[in-house]
Amino acid sequence: MKKQYLVLMGIIAIISIYFLVGFISGDYFKIDGTIAKTDSTWVGPSIYLDNSTIGEERELVIYGQDLIAHTSTYLGPKGTVAQITNGMNCQNCHLQAGAKAWGNNYAAVFSTYPKFRDRSGQIESIYKRVADCMERSLNGTAVDSNSREFKAIYAYIKWLGQDVEKGSKPHGSGIEKLAFLDRAADPKKGQLVYTAQCQSCHGAKGEGQLTLDELEYAYPPLWGANSYNDGAGLFRVSNFAGYVKNNMPYLLTSHDAPKLTNEECWDVAAYVNSQSRPHKDQSMDWPKKDKKPIDFAFGPYADSFPESQHKFGPYKPIKKYYTK
Repeated sequence: MKKQYLVLMGIIAIISIYFLVGFISGDYFKIDGTIAKTDSTWVGPSIYLDNSTIGEERELVIYGQDLIAHTSTYLGPKGTVAQITNGMNCQNCHLQAGAKAWGNNYAAVFSTYPKFRDRSGQIESIYKRVADCMERSLNGTAVDSNSREFKAIYAYIKWLGQDVEKGSKPHGSGIEKLAFLDRAADPKKGQLVYTAQCQSCHGAKGEGQLTLDELEYAYPPLWGANSYNDGAGLFRVSNFAGYVKNNMPYLLTSHDAPKLTNEECWDVAAYVNSQSRPHKDQSMDWPKKDKKPIDFAFGPYADSFPESQHKFGPYKPIKKYYTK
């Protein structure tokens, strides 16, 4: 019995040494002779695992996170602080309170602002960025820059991006850009996708679903009076398509396992953004017309392509025009 035990211990020791040597030399991180890359996708931090953020700063971060997740409770039509937005939450567009990879997150906001933006033709602060969202996506009025609400949102955005190097954008930040189709995005085809994949949550008329207390939306309205206006980033078909690709249908899709094809994403984006919604005066946007995004829906442009093609495509001829 003792001899068998010693033999067993010897075998375990040899195996342990083998794996230890392989670990030190890096052999177990190699695939076909090359170093296997670890997943570098940005992962948002958790305030509940953070013991270094304390005091007033911690309170602001927690309040800021709650403001992003439940904006309407505080600032919506029945808001406890003010009534200045349309009833949607920031989180309806920036998933998991802006902390989800590929979910239109805030990973690169603090690292890249202040920055020059072609839309305004100015160097913009984080406050301007937040104000734009409130005036466009929430179709409302921005909170005051000196308010506790903005200070909390700023603290939360700063905290989310605390580990992102200044000037950099981590993998998985923002929205993925899908390859352009060889045809125009088709609202009629998109309606079929919407009915099959989106209607059960967002409603047959895009009206969304309110929570039981009717203070906010569990599933946001995708068009109509209570949805984002036509100045919002998601009104651009390319942004909406990329957003859908990695996130919709909700909880059934991920970046690694998308449910819809690229064509379905483009088409459903065209369908949703062909529906009626509030209008925002954008006459002061994009002071340099040649800096307008290819899929910006409103002229004038620095080219001769019609508004309909800029909105729905095909985009490749427009891209070729600007890259020749």
